[in-house]
Amino acid sequence: MRSIAIASGKGGVGKTSFVINLALALTQYHQKVLIFDADLGLANVDVMLGISPKFDIRYVINGKLNLKEIVYSTEYDFDLIPASSGVVELTHLNSDQKILLKDQMEEVFKKYDYLLFDSSAGISENVLFFMYLAGERIVVCTPEPTSIADAYALIKVAYKNHKIKSFYLVVNMIKDETEGKRIYQQLLYVIERFLPEIKLSYLGGLPFDECVKSGIKSQVPYLKLCPESNISKKMKEMALKMLKFNPQEIMGLENFLEKLISI
Repeated sequence: MRSIAIASGKGGVGKTSFVINLALALTQYHQKVLIFDADLGLANVDVMLGISPKFDIRYVINGKLNLKEIVYSTEYDFDLIPASSGVVELTHLNSDQKILLKDQMEEVFKKYDYLLFDSSAGISENVLFFMYLAGERIVVCTPEPTSIADAYALIKVAYKNHKIKSFYLVVNMIKDETEGKRIYQQLLYVIERFLPEIKLSYLGGLPFDECVKSGIKSQVPYLKLCPESNISKKMKEMALKMLKFNPQEIMGLENFLEKLISI
């Protein structure tokens, strides 16, 4: 199992839309995918999909349900662990809760190839928790200077607080691939100068496309709504790149669960 945390320094960069469409693209390559809505304060994966799960992670933390009982199967062949609002307890679990959650995760996660954490924007402890827990991290930004600056701040804090050293970068809403690569080089220059321990890899850029707005309004992933659009083609290419990319150390389920216990 590959666990990936998707985060952004700034809100409004299209992170949740990216997560949903990446999940859909991976399923089209015959991968079993689970999205964990880790934006616990402002859960919105369910809203963007137009669904209303009856239960969410709050019921697991409170001991009312098992994790497998809240997994929601979507019509797009990927599953979802829904979040709720204001559940900060997840980042402050005691030892008994961690062991209980670990045992439940083992049963649930073993059937999936990919676990995608859709974290909230910013540099809160909640965001850093999921970035540390995951085996891989994707930082999403846009060409806006504030978004680029906040992406750098997120990477810097993740390294300073948890010694996280490797990240992928996705630049959303670009005019063309040249712009995406320029922004990557810009961030890479600053990182190599001030944080030389960090490895930043360019996963790719996604073009500005009106189909994204249409998908959000209709609560349908753009990969489903406009499968032949430029952004859908780029998303499929990005998913394929993830599949082909083979880091030296992919953290499997067992290591993932042990990492949870150690936090």
